Amino acid sequence: MADDPEDGMLSWDESVFRDEHVFEIDYVPETFEHRESQMQSLQYALRPAVRGSRPLNVMARGPPGTGKTTAVQKLFDELSTQTDVRTVRVNCQVDSTRYSIFSRIFEGIFEYEPPSSGISFKKLFRQITEKLVEDDEVLVVALDDVNYLFYEGEASDTLYSLLRAHEAHSGAKIGVIVVSSDLNLDVIEELDGRVQSVFRPEDVYFPVYDQGEIVDILDERIERGFHDGVITSTVLDRVTELTAESGDLRVGIDLLRRAGLNAEMRASRTVSVEDVEDAYEKSKFVHLSHSLHALSENEEVLVRVIAEHDGEQAGEVYDAFHEETDLGYTRYSEIINKLDQLGIIDATYTNVDGRGRSRSLSLRYDPEAVLARLDD
Repeated sequence: MADDPEDGMLSWDESVFRDEHVFEIDYVPETFEHRESQMQSLQYALRPAVRGSRPLNVMARGPPGTGKTTAVQKLFDELSTQTDVRTVRVNCQVDSTRYSIFSRIFEGIFEYEPPSSGISFKKLFRQITEKLVEDDEVLVVALDDVNYLFYEGEASDTLYSLLRAHEAHSGAKIGVIVVSSDLNLDVIEELDGRVQSVFRPEDVYFPVYDQGEIVDILDERIERGFHDGVITSTVLDRVTELTAESGDLRVGIDLLRRAGLNAEMRASRTVSVEDVEDAYEKSKFVHLSHSLHALSENEEVLVRVIAEHDGEQAGEVYDAFHEETDLGYTRYSEIINKLDQLGIIDATYTNVDGRGRSRSLSLRYDPEAVLARLDD
C-alpha cells in the first residue's frame, strides 16, 4: 500500500547497496576517468616491454587519493594479456625491506612463496633473474608507496638491485615504477649516487581532483554501488564538498559507504545529509587509518606513548617508550623520524633552559582519534 507507514523502511534482509565492494579500498573501477594523460605516459614508458625490451622506468607521484595505485593496477591488467610480460605490484607499507620486496617478486614469478628461512638474498635474486631469462619474460615491478622504503633506509639498495639486474645476469629485463604520495620527499635527491646514475625515470604527476572530477567519479561509484534513488543530488553535493576539502578521493568513497551503512541503521531506503555528516567524523581520518595500520608493533607503541605525552620533550617520551619496549635511543630516533615523515606527528626543535635544543613531540591529530584507530 502506498500509504503504508513502513513502505519506506528496509526489511531485515534488504540493503541500500547494489554492490558494497565498489566502496572498498582494493576496488579497481571499470572506467577510470580524468587520468587519460597519466595513463598515456605510463603506456608510453612500458610499451617497449610488450616488444620484449626493457621498459623505461617511471616515477608516479602525487598526493594521497589521486589515482596512482589504480592507474598502475589498470595498466598491469592490460599487460597481463601479454604472455611475455610479468607484472608485480609491491605494497611498500607492508614490505619495506629489500629482502621482503624480492620475496614478493619471487612469489609473483613462481606463483608460490619462497622459503621463510634458509635462503640468502643472493640466491633469491639469482633464481628470479634466471627464471626471467629462461622464460624470456620482461618484468615490471611497481613499488607502491615507495616513500616507506626511504623511511626505513632501504630504497637505494632495493632500486640498485632491480636496476642493475641485467648486469648481474645477462638478458634479465626489469623495469621499475616507483609510486610516492609524500610530496616532501625528493626521490631522486634522496637516493645514493650509484642509483642516481642509472635511475632516470619518466615523471608522471597525479594532481588533486577538482570538484567536477570528484562528482563524475563518485557518481559512477554511486551508480554501480547503490540502488536507484538512494543518493540524491543534494547528498552527492555535500559528499563532494567534504571530499574536495580533504583533497583525498578515498575520503569521498569511504564517506559514501559509511553514510549508506548509517541509512541502513535507520532502516531507511535513502541516505540523508545527516547520515553523511555523521559518517564524516570517521571518514575524514581515512589517511590516518591507512598510515597507522601499516605500522609495526613497536611503532604503534611509540604512537600510543606520544598520544599519552602529547607536547612533551623527546627525552621524556623516550623514557616511557624504553620502559615498554626496551629499545635503545637509536631505534627510537629512527621511528620518530618515520612518524614525522608520515605526517602522524610533529617533531619540532625547541630551546630548553640549561639543556640546549630538544625536540618537542606532538600528534598532528586529536589524540583520542589516533588511539581509537589504533584499537580498530
